[in-house]
Amino acid sequence: FGSSPFARGCSFERCTSSGFLHSCLQSSMQQVIVVGGGLGGLSAAHTVLEHGIKVVVIDKNAFFGGNSTKATSGINGALTRAQRNLKIADSPEIFSEDTMRGGASRPDLVKVLCEESAPSVDWITDAFGVDLSLVSR
Repeated sequence: FGSSPFARGCSFERCTSSGFLHSCLQSSMQQVIVVGGGLGGLSAAHTVLEHGIKVVVIDKNAFFGGNSTKATSGINGALTRAQRNLKIADSPEIFSEDTMRGGASRPDLVKVLCEESAPSVDWITDAFGVDLSLVSR
C-alpha cells in the first residue's frame, strides 16, 4: 500500500465510519477498487469519483444492482425529505425499533443505518435524480 491511507492507519472499519471516509479520500490515494455493485458499492464508487479518484467496481454477477434490485418497494428511511414534505411522523428511533423487531442483531449498525437514512436517501435523490417521493409503509 505504500503511502496509501491504509498504510497510515486508515483501516476499512475507520474508513467506513462516519466522516472518516472523506479524510481517507483526501489523502494521496490514486485509485480505489470497490467490491460489489449494489446500492452500497455504487454509492461508494460515486463518492470516490466525486473526490477525483479513479475507481473500478467489481461484482460477482454479470450485472450491477446486487440485492438492491430486489428492493421494489423503495428504500427505507426515517425523516426523509419526502416524509417531511408529506408531514409524516417518523423518527430514527421508530425505524430502529422496527429494524430490531425485524431480526437485526447488531444495535450499533442499526443505529448508524437509521440515523443516517434520511441524509442518505436525500443524497440518492439529489445526486442521481432518483424519484423517491412515493412514501409507503
